[in-house]
Amino acid sequence: MGRIGLVFPGQGSQHPGMVQELYRDHQSVRDLFVEAGDLLGRDMVSLCFKGPQELLDLTVNTQIAVLTAGIAAWRVFSEQVAAKPFVMAGHSLGEYTALHAAGAVGLHDVLSLVHRRAEFHQEAVPVGKGAMAAIVGLPREEVETLCLACEREGQAVAVSVENAPGQIVVSGNTEAVSEVIAAAEIREGARAVLLPISVPCHCRLLDGAAGRLADALSHIEFRNGVIPVIPNCDPSILHSRERTRDLLIRQIISPVRWRETIERMAVMGVDTIVEIGPKRILSGLIRRIDRRIRLLNVEDEASLKKTVAALNAGTGE
Repeated sequence: MGRIGLVFPGQGSQHPGMVQELYRDHQSVRDLFVEAGDLLGRDMVSLCFKGPQELLDLTVNTQIAVLTAGIAAWRVFSEQVAAKPFVMAGHSLGEYTALHAAGAVGLHDVLSLVHRRAEFHQEAVPVGKGAMAAIVGLPREEVETLCLACEREGQAVAVSVENAPGQIVVSGNTEAVSEVIAAAEIREGARAVLLPISVPCHCRLLDGAAGRLADALSHIEFRNGVIPVIPNCDPSILHSRERTRDLLIRQIISPVRWRETIERMAVMGVDTIVEIGPKRILSGLIRRIDRRIRLLNVEDEASLKKTVAALNAGTGE
């Protein structure tokens, strides 16, 4: 068997009922929800399983919910799959899930940190004042040109994510993002979709959040992970005890270089990627980046059983 990479989704993957089957069938997941709820002072079962969607879409709720769901899926995956992952990565918020799964940060610390990160995000830009949109069908360079044309004093917008060829995300002030959407939609073969995220992530509007996160990170103990983790903001390097704080601060205001992340996994010899967490958004992006990679996922009992059978068959278990 070749090398296995794991990827963890971020905001946008949330939905009521996520990992509910895993909660029903696995004691380790039920234990996790108790731990997370006690630490955060929230009913995580109600938030993750009942929503409603509008409540889940608020960044202060989204981040802790998606983190908890991702860790839940990781727990059952690690309990049942014999093969050791070769490398990990997470999309934006998912990078924190990856760092925990790799052993670089403990559960208490990662839950507390993401909770504060979400508050810093939400407080940096009032609800309704910022937005994110996916622009599909245009190259990054053309989207960057549209952003420059729509920017003006008090209305910032910039490329914040390169997900895959022809799939770019922009972030900024709501009015400027709306203008980019309108400009993109008149381009032949292009379409634009406003994302269900209440904060304009990965752009300079979050400078204040980055500063506050730096202070929170100074109190967190990071370790070298037992599995390498590729950072969003610079896929040419890997997380380490010495680098992680700086990389997570940079991540707040830097574009997510997801296309490059998957391309690096391929260069490292990864031929199978397992998406750990709700939905299969990242799998769709990976298919557009490199169709040679085999894709599996864990989000419910059916996908867990399929992935366990596929991976354990390769190890002779």
